[in-house]
Amino acid sequence: MKQKILVTGGAGYIGSNTVAKLINQGFQVVIVDDLSTGFKELVHPDAIFYNAEIADTSLVSEIMKKENVSGVIHFAAKIVVPESITEPLKYYSNNTNGVISILNACKISNIQNFVFSSTAAVYGNAGADIISESTPTCPINPYGFSKLFSEQIVRDTELEFGLRSVVFRYFNVAGASRDLKFGQRTKTATHLIKIASEASLKKRDKMFITGTDYQTPDGTGIRDYIHVEDLSNAHVLAMKYLLDGGSSDLFNCGYGQGFSVREVVNCMKKVSGVNFEATEGPRRPGDAAKLIADSTHLKSKLNWKPELNDLEIICKTALDFERSLS
Repeated sequence: MKQKILVTGGAGYIGSNTVAKLINQGFQVVIVDDLSTGFKELVHPDAIFYNAEIADTSLVSEIMKKENVSGVIHFAAKIVVPESITEPLKYYSNNTNGVISILNACKISNIQNFVFSSTAAVYGNAGADIISESTPTCPINPYGFSKLFSEQIVRDTELEFGLRSVVFRYFNVAGASRDLKFGQRTKTATHLIKIASEASLKKRDKMFITGTDYQTPDGTGIRDYIHVEDLSNAHVLAMKYLLDGGSSDLFNCGYGQGFSVREVVNCMKKVSGVNFEATEGPRRPGDAAKLIADSTHLKSKLNWKPELNDLEIICKTALDFERSLS
């Protein structure tokens, strides 16, 4: 019998891509998503779908028991940094309380394999060229704090009922599945590559380069962009690792190289063939100057082998998916 994995937020961007990878690897998948930010169009046709809120611990635990779930991958969260600054209670309620709710459901249902979606935002302005898992955490926005608090809750829960977890700290996730079935659909997304895709297709009149006075070579922020398929594959490896009895661990998810905002904009112009307007503007609140991952631990411990470490491929798949939405 195939093992069942419950994926919260499985109708979202990264969640839908991971669901597809799990199914391709022979798992059965149960999706719990309230579609507040997810999309019914991203629900995999071979997945079991429940339109439910993760805050409803009783209902989620009933689903876990009914479906005989072996492990949980928890994506469901709010992720917009500027919004977290203006509406912090929303982020602590949804992200941090959400983790508590899903972990309570795991405890009730005796599920001990848990993969958690965290973020490089926990590092804040790290001050290091390359960030390892041992780099001190110092969030500079409520989103980062909500995830760091959640990480601590996951670790503490291990002592309470024997949970074993893998925590992933994502750097900048971008691109779309190469079959163009699963990508970023959010119309108000703040992801740079999504915005640049929209600008190249004239879905927006122009885009903004937010911040040109950072201490970086061209003055714009530098990020480590990881293709969503490579990140999704890491989640499958993590779940297999836990199901095989692996102990709890923490991993950075990135390629170990960074690109500036200007470089990304120029790459999108190249792959699209469109010289769209990119207007310079002030920094966004809560943005760090530079975030680049050291993913050595992920490669060595889980044998993760990224296949799509190419900015042009990332931009091209994002652009093609955006075009498919037209």
